[in-house]
Amino acid sequence: MRTFTNWTGLKPGDKGAAAAIGNFDGVHIGHQAVIGLTREIAAKSGAPLGLVTFEPHPREVFAPDAPPFRLMSAETKANRLAKLGIDHLYQIEFDRGLAGLSPEEFARAVIAEGLGLSHVVVGHDFCFGKARAGNADDLERLGRELGFGVTIADLVATGDQRVSSTSIRQALTDGRPRDAAAMLGHWHRIDGQVIHGEKRGRELGFPTANMSIDRLHPPKFGVYAVKADVLTGPHAGTYDGAASIGVRPMFGENRANLETYLFDFTGDLYGHHLSIALVDFLRPELKFDSLDALIAQMGEDCDRARAILADIA
Repeated sequence: MRTFTNWTGLKPGDKGAAAAIGNFDGVHIGHQAVIGLTREIAAKSGAPLGLVTFEPHPREVFAPDAPPFRLMSAETKANRLAKLGIDHLYQIEFDRGLAGLSPEEFARAVIAEGLGLSHVVVGHDFCFGKARAGNADDLERLGRELGFGVTIADLVATGDQRVSSTSIRQALTDGRPRDAAAMLGHWHRIDGQVIHGEKRGRELGFPTANMSIDRLHPPKFGVYAVKADVLTGPHAGTYDGAASIGVRPMFGENRANLETYLFDFTGDLYGHHLSIALVDFLRPELKFDSLDALIAQMGEDCDRARAILADIA
C-alpha cells in the first residue's frame, strides 16, 4: 500500500484510482462493505483501489478540547487498510482551510483535480464541504459535471442495530470487546510504540510493554485477555497476553495507559511497535490492600487469559 499525504502534488501515475471516501474510524463492517464495493468497481475499470481519509479527524479540529473519541490512531487505521488490500491511501491533512471549501470547490479541487479520482464510493450519510453542506446526492451531481463516477453504498446493520462507530465506542465503554469485534469485523486494536514506564511490572514479576492511549476513546478500565502482534524488531510475531488499561489506582497515578504482559516472552521491546487486540474483559481496575494481593490477582488474571486465548486463533 502506498500512502500519500499531499493531495496537491501527485504525479499523473498516482491519480486515477477508484476510491472510497470517509473517516473510516474503526474500519468496521460497514466501512468494509464500502471498500468491497469500491474494490469491485476498481477491478472492472482496471483502476487502483484507493481510499481517501482525513488526518486529524475533523472533530479534533473543531472540538480540540472534547473527550477522546477515536477508535483508531492513524497508524492502526493504516495497518488495517493495508490488510484489506488498499493500493493507494490518500491521507489528506484536515485543517480549517480544507474545511472552508464549498462542496463544489472540494469536488473540483480535491477529488477531480488534486487526486484525479476516476470513481468515488461513499455511504448514504456522507457529507462534505463547508458546514457539511454537501450530501451524497450533491456528490453524484458534481461527479457528472466534473467527470468522475459516484456510487452510494447502502448502510450495514447487525440484527436490528445499525453498525456505527458510536455503537462500537459504547460496547468498548461497557467492557464488551466481543460485541465491538462483531461490528468491527476484527478485534479492536490499539497500536503504538512501546514507551518507558515506571517498571513496576518487572519488579512484580510481570514485565509489561507500556503504550499510550492518548487521543483514543478509552475502553472500560480493567484487565483484558489480548492477542499481541509485535510489528517491528527481532521479536516480531504474535503472542498471547494479559493487558491492563487504566490509571493504576494501586500507585496513585491518573494518566491512563495500556500495559501488556506477553506470555512466555523474553526480550526488549522498547521503541518497537505493537498492536494489541482486546479479546475479553476479565475484571475492572481495582485497588488492593497489599502488593502480595495484587501479585496473586495478576497470576489469576493470566491463568484466565491463557484459558480464553487457547480457543482463539
